[in-house]
Amino acid sequence: MGTIVRVGLHGRRVRGWVVADDVVAREGRALRPVARVSGMGPAPELIDLAGWAARRWAGRRVHFLRTASPVTAVHALPAPAPPVGLTPAGSGGAVEELAREALALPRAVVRLPPATDVVPVVLQAIRRGPTLVVVPSQAGAAAMAATLRGQGLASALMPHGWARAAAGAQVVVGARAGAWAPVVDLAAVVVLDEHDEAHQEQASPTWSAREVAGERARRAGATCTWISPCPSLEALGWGPLLSLSRIEERAGWPVVDVVDRRREEPLRADLYSPRLVELLRRAAGGGRRGPGPQVVCVLNRKGRAAMLVCASCAELARCEVCAAAVGIADGFDLVCRRCAAVRPVVCLRCGAGRLKALRPGVKRVREDLERLIGVAVAGVTGDRPNDDGPGDGLGGAAVVVGTEAVLHRRLQPAVVAFLDLDAELLAPRYRAAEQALALLARAARLLGGKATGARMVLQTRLPGHEVVQAALHADPSRVAEAESARRQALGFPPATALALVSGAPAAAFVKELAERAEVEVLGPADGRWLVRASDHASLERALAAVPRPPGRLRVAVDPLRA
Repeated sequence: MGTIVRVGLHGRRVRGWVVADDVVAREGRALRPVARVSGMGPAPELIDLAGWAARRWAGRRVHFLRTASPVTAVHALPAPAPPVGLTPAGSGGAVEELAREALALPRAVVRLPPATDVVPVVLQAIRRGPTLVVVPSQAGAAAMAATLRGQGLASALMPHGWARAAAGAQVVVGARAGAWAPVVDLAAVVVLDEHDEAHQEQASPTWSAREVAGERARRAGATCTWISPCPSLEALGWGPLLSLSRIEERAGWPVVDVVDRRREEPLRADLYSPRLVELLRRAAGGGRRGPGPQVVCVLNRKGRAAMLVCASCAELARCEVCAAAVGIADGFDLVCRRCAAVRPVVCLRCGAGRLKALRPGVKRVREDLERLIGVAVAGVTGDRPNDDGPGDGLGGAAVVVGTEAVLHRRLQPAVVAFLDLDAELLAPRYRAAEQALALLARAARLLGGKATGARMVLQTRLPGHEVVQAALHADPSRVAEAESARRQALGFPPATALALVSGAPAAAFVKELAERAEVEVLGPADGRWLVRASDHASLERALAAVPRPPGRLRVAVDPLRA
């Protein structure tokens, strides 16, 4: 069971998996011999789990079998490393006590502040037996595996440690695909940063490593612990919440400064309030807290400007081809991000050649901050690690400005400033509040707890928003309470189950789907339809009952950006 084989079909050898034995062929079906055995594959329990995942996320079982298979052929397993005994658990600190309480339950959600070390929780899980640890990123998984190896533990890092894991490692660590790693006699599962969107596959099927790990633990009779500084609503409905005392939780978040812009000129277009500039100057001129920049500024807009207005007639700069808003990306021409049309910097209404930036991007902000603060400023975005910053990488820049990609770097700044937090709070997505709080939690992890003296600066015109208040008081439950009521009223997950349907044959597919009583079809909007059901079981039945039309159809269950 699980062996990967090759079978000759239509003139080529096709890869397949042995998923059942003692099977009788249906009458009239010709059988093909196995041409070659390619190597070892997923264990029988993962084959069953793949069938569950295919139904849960409206996908094909082969996708999950491929994810559960080794990246290179494995024909034999190495000798298992002898298990290393951990020192007996003592009274420990508050985190260890919380971990013991969580691991005594079949499932639990542990809320730990961003600056808190999660290794004690993982070590407590390993004391129960073979453990699977799922981390949002591959870099984070490698760091965790190295830490556990430093403890002398027999660990396997996925995906290249597949054979070592299948041979019987004490702890198996991996990113999203690590949820499908082989673990012999699984006793405990730990999911770190369960709120992180990286746990969910963006391509269809849009499966979640967090939920796969939870279901796998349930089937194996293992304990499952989800850890997060800001648990999602799905997590809060999945298991009981355990947290530290309010004093300990406050200590794990940095000092937060809220820059209230409501009293400033309403039509002021720039992002640089006097208080922000003063804070940045002071931080940039202070002593270094660690290697790298002293100040990190976050703005989720790339290029020079995302929206422009004529300085003479106040006409919004729009594309002459498709009428969408144009911006300045690279160079000094206007570029339409919808149809990619390019034209000179000229107002279509009055012909003036001077435009004013309503929504400046990272590149423009970098130039502005250099003039305002008087120090070198580097720029970082996801597609361009250094946007014209000085030197190689970030060089010796005291200040760096970038999209949220900058928060994924290993920096130790003294200040992290969100220049336009309102853009995150008011984003047209039903998860906007959770996603904004997740950004603040990531920034808080770079800064450390209150004892470091580092500060997080939030520039906003919504100081009373639950996300701002949650960061200010180190109390993520404020967001959960507000979001729960809001989602229940609007019919968004976890109160309901959603699927986003798109692609050329989507219209024909949703037409038949709309006839099912258990689902509601909304749309279309931009060629996409939203399918809503009261729960995932109803959504699964409806999606499975309607045959897929030919063509490229995308069904995204649990869409993150709807």
